[in-house]
Amino acid sequence: MEEERFVTPSFIKNDQSEASLRPKVFDEYFGQEKIKENLKVFIEAAKLRREPIDHVLLAGPPGLGKTTLAGIIASEMGANLRVTSGPAIEKAGDLAAILTNLDENDILFIDEIHRLNRTVEEILYPAMEDFALDIIIGKGPSAKTIRLDLNKFTLIGATTKTGMLSSPLRDRFGVSCRLEMYTVEELSKIVKRSAGILGFNINEYGANEIASRSRGTPRIANRLLRRIRDFAQVEGEDVITSEIADYGLQKLEIDKIGLDNIDRAILETIITKFNGGPVGLDTLAASVNEEKDTIEDVYEPYLLQLGFIKKTPKGRCVTPHAYKHLKIPYEPK
Repeated sequence: MEEERFVTPSFIKNDQSEASLRPKVFDEYFGQEKIKENLKVFIEAAKLRREPIDHVLLAGPPGLGKTTLAGIIASEMGANLRVTSGPAIEKAGDLAAILTNLDENDILFIDEIHRLNRTVEEILYPAMEDFALDIIIGKGPSAKTIRLDLNKFTLIGATTKTGMLSSPLRDRFGVSCRLEMYTVEELSKIVKRSAGILGFNINEYGANEIASRSRGTPRIANRLLRRIRDFAQVEGEDVITSEIADYGLQKLEIDKIGLDNIDRAILETIITKFNGGPVGLDTLAASVNEEKDTIEDVYEPYLLQLGFIKKTPKGRCVTPHAYKHLKIPYEPK
């Protein structure tokens, strides 16, 4: 079900053209101002010392631009970017092969780095600290350890779950950046820039309409923009206005604050079937015919952020704010 949602922050198959919309330099990257300013300083200092920038950890929810930032750092450093992901590195030998093939000052980007298995992760420790790779040859008493020198490189790790990173790995990153959700103003700038790249006109009001329903996430904003462009073209509109944006978003069942039909179904289920809660996660998952992990990881974060639900020791409860948004009378218990 998650793949069909227009407002999921996770990467889906329909996002294949996303790369063409990604900024290549800091001047094109809107939002995350504090992180940008700090990274500019670290990059400039590294270039003055003629060294690779220190290892960087980018943390935050999906869709906020961690991969984009990695590409910009590589571009600003004038370095090659090698891209992989935690789940793709299954064995220690896979990572060893990647590390030994890095050229001087290359940048290695590992997405979902929290999903590296511990055996693979341990290969990274000497590589990050000493730019060396320890290889064990043989087994038992006759086993020997050989240390191979690596070219100096920068590791950029991206994670949506910082808590799942082991302390030894987390402590080896010299730069740690936590990406925050974007404001409507920042998303509006992103939407207008993306519309220009896509070759379609959009006015200020149309950009704001899309931005306000994008849940603070650039990936969602760009995805909605592409779909609203479809509605505008079919309706014969040359410019995306607030009216055509609202028309298309209503067709997609995305309301004024970015909730879709599944979000509303979860809230309405808790209200109508369980008197507003509390209700256990297993019971809620069965009631809406969804996996409990999907509810917890995909649907709940935004509802919690809005203050529409709260977690209690007894289960999930819907708040008065949600009743008001859904226009359902609220009666205090």
